[in-house]
Amino acid sequence: MPSAVITSKGQVTVPKEVRENLDLGRGSVIDFVWEQGSYRVTRRAGSVTDIFGMLPKPPAAASLEDMDAGIAAGAAEAMRHDRA
Repeated sequence: MPSAVITSKGQVTVPKEVRENLDLGRGSVIDFVWEQGSYRVTRRAGSVTDIFGMLPKPPAAASLEDMDAGIAAGAAEAMRHDRA
């Protein structure tokens, strides 16, 4: 059974086996749930770091003019569909 020691600052290093079983990594959040006289440790679903890097980086930053042109083109397309 994995165990850990609490430091003088109240910190605990989560054993490797537990980190692997709970799929914990840097930025993961764990919850301590009180149940019938003891705590249950659970991984909080959805760390913000889980989504880091999921979207590809755009090839280049768009200028304000490019964004305005894209918005205008989308609006024009929507108007064409509304008239049809």
